[in-house]
Amino acid sequence: MSDSPTARLRVYDHFAGKKQDFEPLEPGRATMYVCGMTVQGPPHVGHMLAFVAADLVRRTLEFLGYEVMHVQNFTDIDDKIIVRAAEAGISPAELAQQNIDDFFAAADALNIRRATEYPRVTGHIEEIVAYIVRLIEKGHAYEAGGSVWFDVRSYADYGRLSNRNVDDMRTAVRVELDEAKRDPLDFALWKAARAGEPAWDSPFGPGRPGWHIECSVMSTKYLGETFDFHGGGRDLIFPHHENELAQSCALGGDFVRYWMHNGLLTLEGQKMAKSTGHFFSVKEVLGEFDADVLRYYLLRGHFRNQMEYSRERLEEAAAAYDRMRRALLLLDELADDGGLGSAIAEGVTTPEGIRLEDAAAKAGKGFVEGLCDDFNAESAMASLFELVREANPLLVGKAPAGLDAAPVRAVRDCLRQNLAVLGLFENVSGEVAIPAEVEDLARQRDAARLARDFALADELRDRILGAGFRIEDTPDGTRVRTV
Repeated sequence: MSDSPTARLRVYDHFAGKKQDFEPLEPGRATMYVCGMTVQGPPHVGHMLAFVAADLVRRTLEFLGYEVMHVQNFTDIDDKIIVRAAEAGISPAELAQQNIDDFFAAADALNIRRATEYPRVTGHIEEIVAYIVRLIEKGHAYEAGGSVWFDVRSYADYGRLSNRNVDDMRTAVRVELDEAKRDPLDFALWKAARAGEPAWDSPFGPGRPGWHIECSVMSTKYLGETFDFHGGGRDLIFPHHENELAQSCALGGDFVRYWMHNGLLTLEGQKMAKSTGHFFSVKEVLGEFDADVLRYYLLRGHFRNQMEYSRERLEEAAAAYDRMRRALLLLDELADDGGLGSAIAEGVTTPEGIRLEDAAAKAGKGFVEGLCDDFNAESAMASLFELVREANPLLVGKAPAGLDAAPVRAVRDCLRQNLAVLGLFENVSGEVAIPAEVEDLARQRDAARLARDFALADELRDRILGAGFRIEDTPDGTRVRTV
């Protein structure tokens, strides 16, 4: 938790179309609902961008001192699940559970905190039916052909979230075709049972819920008729969130106070999607890259922006991640009480120490300001990398005995504490590996010294120091060290 944040949290609300000061419904408490997976298959990297973004929002709120109630649903019954289950020769419930288990494995690997509640559609049929009955009684829904439909034109503000005009929608979007509907734009709240498909009893006849109704029911059950944040991918704005808003506000209340939508992860310019086979599974990516690297990659840009996925960009993220990791391990080695840390002077003030302390204070302030500017992890992390860039020459350019203990620890604590807010580098330990290119520079330096080319030897020394490593001249040549 932040001791005393110097910046006020500003949040971009999609409905308002601008950043606004965050004013929670209840002081000291924040409520958030995130549209979860439709579990017809295991998660791909595009899915996890949304959930890492939601985790960032939650962690920021908790860092700022809020108690967070976080709800994320699973759509565990729909057309795609039924088809995939039939293809696999198992029940829809079995398929859904397999993919829910895969989601949790991916989320745990990416250090995503568990939501407070994970409601499933099949566990809330009774509440969904009751909600539909209320909509019918208020004149916003009607029965036809064994199904129940929401009457879009009964809600005057339909289209305001997605900034669409109802009269223009028929040609602009695909609508559900059913002769029983009054209007092609009306959407299903309850779907009449089909032969061989799972169904539940209801006053309207056997069937199952439509897609949109589930989120209105489950969000308000756990968070109340009005709550603070509703999150999900940009692709859900229309029709899913538009329909949620309409059916929820039709019963009264404001429903959501801040609508947040993350950008999509694209692959060669196209949205990652299971329907097209155009995606990389989380399991595939984690077979080649550390989970912490993938999380760092997904946090590198502002979550509202589109992100292009490529191996090259992941490798760039891995290199940046390694720079921070090496800095943290070096700081741990210097700042710990044992080992080399015992050589650091206690209570000594030097110009270098003052610079380190000032840099740490500046980075900490910049980190908080970045997160408070609409959860801008990219800006927050930039402050921490700038601290590493500024501190690194001071740390590797002096012998341990010439460093102050307190400033070194201030830099280390600033980095570790703030990176932990982002869910990064929480378990970094072990030795700092010496990269092959750095070892090669050391061998080149030995050759330059042997040839008495001291200018080149000095240049190579500076390049090694600039990479964050120390050198030691020994009878056997240049030895590269982490400290």
